[in-house]
Amino acid sequence: MTSRPSPPPGNAVRPKRRSALLPTILVVAALVIALAIFSGVYTDFLWFNQLGFSGVFWTERVAKLLIFLSGFLVMALGVYFSIRAAYKARPIYAPDSARDDNLNRYQVQLEPVRRVVMIGVPVVFGLFAGTAAMAQWEKVMLFFYRVPFGQADPEFGMDISFYTNTLPFLGFIVGMLISVTVISFIAGILTHYLYGAIRLTERGIFTSRQAQIHIAVLAGIFLLLLGFNFWLGRYATLQDNGGYRAGAMFTDVNAVIPTKAILAAAAIIVAVLFIIAAFMGKWKLPLIGTGMLVVTAIVAGGIYPWAVQEWQVKPSQGNLEAQYIKRNIDMTRQAYGLSNMEVTPYNATVTAEAGALRQDADTAANIRLLDPNLLSDTFRELEQYRPYYEFPKTLNVDRYTVDGKVQDVVVAARELNPQGINQEQQNWYNQHLVYTHGYGMVAAQGNTVTTDGKPVFIQSGVPSVGKLGTDTSYQPRIYFGQSTTDYSLVGAPEGTAPIELDRPQGTTGADASTGTGSEALTTFTGDGGPSVGNWFNRVMYALKFQSTDLLLTNGVNEKSQVLYDRTPKERVAKVAPYLTIDGNPYPAIVDGKVKWIVDGYTTSAYYPYSQQQQLQEATTDSLTAAGGLAPLPNASVNYIRNSVKSTVDAYDGSVELYAWDTQDPILKAWQKVFPTSVKPYTEMSGDVMSHVRYPEDIFKVQRELLGQYHVTDPDKFFKNTEAWSIPDDPTTKAVDKQPPYYLSLKMPGAEKTAFSLTTDFIPQKVTGSDSRNVLYGFMAANGDAGNVKGVKSPDYGKLQLLELPVDTQVPGPGQVQNKFQTDPTVSEQLNVLTLGQSEVKNGNLLTLPVGGGLLYVQPVYLQSTGSTSYPTLQRVLVAFGDKIGYAATLNEALDQLFGGDSGATAGDANVQKEPGTGGSSTTTPPPASINQALANALNDANSAMKAGQEALAKGDFAAYGEAQKQLEASIAAALAAEAAAGGQATPQATPEATPSAKP
Repeated sequence: MTSRPSPPPGNAVRPKRRSALLPTILVVAALVIALAIFSGVYTDFLWFNQLGFSGVFWTERVAKLLIFLSGFLVMALGVYFSIRAAYKARPIYAPDSARDDNLNRYQVQLEPVRRVVMIGVPVVFGLFAGTAAMAQWEKVMLFFYRVPFGQADPEFGMDISFYTNTLPFLGFIVGMLISVTVISFIAGILTHYLYGAIRLTERGIFTSRQAQIHIAVLAGIFLLLLGFNFWLGRYATLQDNGGYRAGAMFTDVNAVIPTKAILAAAAIIVAVLFIIAAFMGKWKLPLIGTGMLVVTAIVAGGIYPWAVQEWQVKPSQGNLEAQYIKRNIDMTRQAYGLSNMEVTPYNATVTAEAGALRQDADTAANIRLLDPNLLSDTFRELEQYRPYYEFPKTLNVDRYTVDGKVQDVVVAARELNPQGINQEQQNWYNQHLVYTHGYGMVAAQGNTVTTDGKPVFIQSGVPSVGKLGTDTSYQPRIYFGQSTTDYSLVGAPEGTAPIELDRPQGTTGADASTGTGSEALTTFTGDGGPSVGNWFNRVMYALKFQSTDLLLTNGVNEKSQVLYDRTPKERVAKVAPYLTIDGNPYPAIVDGKVKWIVDGYTTSAYYPYSQQQQLQEATTDSLTAAGGLAPLPNASVNYIRNSVKSTVDAYDGSVELYAWDTQDPILKAWQKVFPTSVKPYTEMSGDVMSHVRYPEDIFKVQRELLGQYHVTDPDKFFKNTEAWSIPDDPTTKAVDKQPPYYLSLKMPGAEKTAFSLTTDFIPQKVTGSDSRNVLYGFMAANGDAGNVKGVKSPDYGKLQLLELPVDTQVPGPGQVQNKFQTDPTVSEQLNVLTLGQSEVKNGNLLTLPVGGGLLYVQPVYLQSTGSTSYPTLQRVLVAFGDKIGYAATLNEALDQLFGGDSGATAGDANVQKEPGTGGSSTTTPPPASINQALANALNDANSAMKAGQEALAKGDFAAYGEAQKQLEASIAAALAAEAAAGGQATPQATPEATPSAKP
C-alpha cells in the first residue's frame, strides 16, 4: 500500500484565522450594558445620599444581592451536582442497538462543550431562581427582623407574627427547595438517559444501580419537603379565603387540618422508604407507599373535606360555623383597625323644628360650601396668572387658624405646568433650566364666598400674600410637586446672572412665552439634588436621562444640581420601599415652608382569619374614576395601618418620615431593618401636627369592610340581613361610589368640633333589584392630632359610627338628590339660572348629624359656556327629613328649612355682602306682585330665546344681537324678582358667569 505524498511546504494548508469583529462587538456591547447598569446604580446612590437616606440604599441593595446570590447558588449547585452525579454514574459499554448508537453520537458531539453545558445550564437556572428570590426580599427581611404582635391566633395559639412574618418566609423557602429538587431531578434524568444509565429496552426500562440511588435520594428529598409543606398548610388554612369567610371554618378545623397532618406524616414515611430502598435495592415498599400517599391525598385531602362540607356543614351552616364566623369578625376588625370603633345608636328625627340647630352652632358655623372637586377651574381662572402654572384637578381641604378661629380651608399649590409653555419655546434648555418651579399656595375659606359666588381667598397672588404668610414669611417656590415629573438643572455660583423664570413681576409688559419683560428670574439656593458640577456625574446623568443636551449645554456649572423623582409620592416610596402610599398628598404652609404631607401604610396579606380586600377596588370612587385622584395599587391585603406620616419640602425636596402608629409590629420590624430612616412622631413640629389629618385611602378600605363588619353577632352576620353599602355619588351621571368628605363637625356626644372624614351607609345593594336609598349609618374619623410638638391627641383616629334604626325613614343621598332635582320650586328657579346655555353643577352633597337628625347641604354652582368660564357658587340646597330649603345663602336656606329660624348662624358671613345688598331673611310669603314679576320675566326670557333662535335660522345677526340684549335684561329681572321673593337681594353675576348664548 503506497502512501499519499504530502503537499509541498509552499502549498501547506494554513488554518483560517477567525475574524476579531464578533468578539469585539460582544465586548463593546457588554461594556455598554455594564456602563448603563453602573450609571443607574451610581446615580441612585447619589440621590439617596443627597437626601440622607444612603442607609436605605445600601441595606435594600445588599439585602437583595445576598438573597439573589442565595437563590442562585442553591439552584445552580443543586442542578450542577445532579448533572455531575449522573455523568459520573454513566456506564461504559459498546452500543448494541441503533438507539444506543445514536446516543453515542450525541455524546461525541456534546463532549467538546460538555463542561460549558454542565456549568451553563445550572447558571441559567440559577439566574432565574436568584431573580425570583430577590423579588421576595421583603418576606426575608420581615422574617429576620420580626417583632411579635403579643396576640395569639384562636386555633393554634401562635403569635400573629408567625403568620405575617414567619409562615410566608417558610413557604418561600420550601417552595424554592421543591423547585430546586424538581429541576435537579429532571436534569439528572435527562443526563442519565443521554449517557445510557437509563435505557428503553424490550423488557422495559433499564436503570443502573447508580441512577436508582440518585433518583431515590431526590425523590426522598422531594417527599420530605412535600411533607413539610403539608404541615405548614395546616397553619395556612387560617389565611385561606376560599371558604364562606376568610380563615379556618368548620370543615377546615375538623377535616382539612387533621388530614394535612396525616399527609405530612405519610409523605415523611414514604420519603424514608425511598432513601432505604436506594441502598437496599428493593423498590416495592416505596412504590406501594407512593400509591397510598396519592390515594390518601385524594380521599383525605379532597373527598373527605368535601363530604363534611356537603353533608354536615351545609344543612346546619349557621350553627356550625358560628364560632368561626365570630373569629373572622373579631380578627378582621382588629386587622383593619376597627375593633375600637365607637358605635352609637342614633334615632334620627326627620322633623325639622324651629331652633333645631341651636345646640350645633359650632358645626353650623363651619359647614363647608366650597367643593374642592369643582373649584380647580375657578382657582385656575382667578389665580393661575400664567399658562405655565396649574392647579390639580381636585383640590384639598385643610384647616388653618384665621383671625383666631380654626376654619376649613380649600388649598392648592400653584405648580409648574410644562405643557403650558409656548410651543415655540418648548426646547430642552427652557424645559430643564428655565421653567423649573411653581409659585405659592392658594387658600380660600371653606364656608364663605363673595357676592358673585367667588371664593374668598385668604392666601393668593403673585407675590404670595394673605393671612397664612407672605413671600418674606414663607418660601413660596414649588420645585417639588405632584405635576413636576421631569428633571431640572438648577443652582449657580454667587454673582452669576439667574436664568430660572421665577414669577410674574407685573401686569404689563410681560412676555410669558419667553420669560422676559416683567418676569422675575431666580437661582435655586437650596440643597435639592445631586451635584452635576463635575464631568463624571454629568456623564452619568446624561446616560441616565439619555440626553446629549445635558452633556453639551453651557447652562451647567460647578454648582449645578439635578432635581428628579420630584413628586411627593415617589420620593417617599423610594426612601420607604415597604410602604403603600396614599393617593392624595396635600400641601400645607408649615414652619415657614410649603410642605407636602404624605401618608404611608404598612400592609400584610397574611393576617389569620382576616378578610382580604382588593385595594384598588376599595379605594375607587367617583373622584378616582374621573381622574381627580389615584386609587391604591392593585393588591390584596388583610391588614393595614397608617403607620408613617411623612413630609416633603416643596422647595428642596427633603423628606422626613415619622413613625405615627408606634404599636404597629410591621413598622417596628422595618425600623429594625432601616434603623435611622424613621423618626419618632415626637420630633414632629406642632405646626405640622396641626395639619395632619385622617387619610382617605385607609378610610375607604375601612368603610368598604364596615358594610358587613359593623355586625358583630355571628347569627346576624351569617343571615346578612343588616348589610350596608356605600351610596353611589348622586352628583355624577356615572355609577361610582360617593367619596368621603372632609369637614369640621361635632359628633353627637362629643365635647368639641373636630376636623373629620365622613361617609354615609345605605342598605346593601342587590344586583337585579331596587334597594331603598335610605340612610342606615354615618361614620366619621377624627382627624385632629393637636398642635403641640410631640403630643398626639388621644382622640385622633377615633372612629365613631352612628347606627340608625333599621326601620329608618331618613332619606339617603340618592333620595335627597332626587328631591332636589324634582322639586317644582327648585326646578323653576334653577331654570332661571340656566337660561342662556349656562350649566348648573351640583357640588358635593355633605351629610351632617345635627339637630337630632341628618342635615344635607349641597352648594349649587353656575358655569357659563365661555372658554374662560368657571364655576361660581350661586345657591345652596339643604334637606332635613323630607323637607328641603333653597336660597342664595346657607343661612337663608337653613332658616327656610327650620321654620324660619334654624337656631344657628352658619358662619360669620356665608356670603360677603357688598354695600347696598340685603342680608336679612324673612318667613313672610312673597307678595303676589313679586311672583307675577318673576313669571313675567321668565316669559320675556323665553320669548327672547325664541326670537334669537329664529334670527339665527334666518341669518339675521342684527336681530339676534337685539334678542340677546332682551334675554340678558329678562334674566336680570328674573333674578331680581326671585331674590325679592326669598327676601334677599341676589348677588350680581360676574361677567364670566353671566349666561350668554353664542351664534
